[in-house]
Amino acid sequence: MKEKIKNIFSSTSMTWRNGSYSVGLIVLVIAIAVIINMIAGQLPENIRNIDISDNRIYEISDTSREILKDLNQEVTFTVYAEKSSTDDMIKTFLDKYTALSDKITVEWVDPVLHPSELTENDVSEDTILISCEDTEKSTTVAFSDILVTDEYSYYTTGSSAATEFDGEGQFTSAVNYVTSDSQKKIYYTTGHGEATFSSSVTDLLEKNNMTQEELNLLMTGEIPEDCDLLFMYSPATDITEDEQTLLKDYIAGGGKVYITLSSESTEDTPNLDALLSAYGMTPADGYIADMSRNYQGNYYYIFPEISAYDEMAEGLASNMVLLINARGMTITDPEADTITVSSFMDTSDQGYAVTEESQTEGTYSLGAVATQTLSAADTSEEEEKDSSEETDASEDTEDSEEELEEGRLTVLAADSLINSQVTDSFTTLENLDLFMNTISANFDDVENVAIEAKSLEVTYNTMQHAGVISLLVIFGIPVVILVFGFVRWWKRRKV
Repeated sequence: MKEKIKNIFSSTSMTWRNGSYSVGLIVLVIAIAVIINMIAGQLPENIRNIDISDNRIYEISDTSREILKDLNQEVTFTVYAEKSSTDDMIKTFLDKYTALSDKITVEWVDPVLHPSELTENDVSEDTILISCEDTEKSTTVAFSDILVTDEYSYYTTGSSAATEFDGEGQFTSAVNYVTSDSQKKIYYTTGHGEATFSSSVTDLLEKNNMTQEELNLLMTGEIPEDCDLLFMYSPATDITEDEQTLLKDYIAGGGKVYITLSSESTEDTPNLDALLSAYGMTPADGYIADMSRNYQGNYYYIFPEISAYDEMAEGLASNMVLLINARGMTITDPEADTITVSSFMDTSDQGYAVTEESQTEGTYSLGAVATQTLSAADTSEEEEKDSSEETDASEDTEDSEEELEEGRLTVLAADSLINSQVTDSFTTLENLDLFMNTISANFDDVENVAIEAKSLEVTYNTMQHAGVISLLVIFGIPVVILVFGFVRWWKRRKV
């Protein structure tokens, strides 16, 4: 009996000790979890939150990170909205974005509690005012510009929902605008049946602080002094000889011209062709096909070889762009020694210029840039010719170091590079990225900061036929784990 009582107390004591040990471990684990959460709560937003969204809407590009890293002016984000009712996507992205720079301050103003703030700052509710005190510049970003809705869907279904998230594009463009003094003006020509920019292109130009205005060269006979870039988008008819002379004089004086060739026009354009040939870009006859680099056997749907470098290659990850019904050019000798020409986009060596009568094989340029360099003293060269021999060595040195002025002609052989039917259908390609790089490359003080909106549409796995590796991953590994676990359980059961 005594032994039984002794055993009972011994087992009870052992149970108590084991229970105390378990409780102690549980308390220790809870304490560690609390401490880890307290430490994690103090980490920056960009480290604390991991983007696992379907379309990576919270992912911030290297372009934005570089701008925020180099930011040396104080910028204030004043959010005029009720914080509790603001969309979580906007709040999360705002926190992640502003956490990347200690130069950015975020302030929330409740328009219900402070309605006078809206009037004083000339803003509306659900708007972010982004300002820089050093430059005294400011701009606004509405919530509707961040969460973009499909207006067409509202008219067809009676309801609308956000289809795109444009937080990064809007914020980076705004920060660049308020901290920079650089703003460019683009004149686009009319009078030759030119096409118009899609909304996607217009939005990207605006994000780069580029304003646009139309210009009819036949009516004005001159190019305005505030023109930073003259754009001729897909002319359907030829230019006149006077316009050809005007454009050549403009480029020779340091002007920047951008021309995209039409993929639909069938009219002859001898004056435009002569202009391009003068700068070493001779148009080829017919349309360009590529037997090697094409889209699923459609030889006129070309994936060009991109040879762009420096600023024109900035941000290009895949170097994949698609051109449809492209015109082509062959690079030839320009008419002047001061002109140099280089191609940044070509067919493979299996390219063909196809007409109804012929097919000419070769490598064709689909995009090229010609630069014309001249010294600022060239205009008075004849006047100083007689006295040039008397110029001393120091003056010669100064002349040689004199800054050179450079005119530039950029030519795209396919307007489909920025056609909305192409860019909207093939959103993973880099058509618009390359295009914006070719625009910003015309200016020394402009960097392409235009970032496209990200789709909020859910993507589905449309794979119909899984390969052997996929089957092994989906079924093989789980089966192996289950069998291994069952064998271990069976062995322990026997023991």
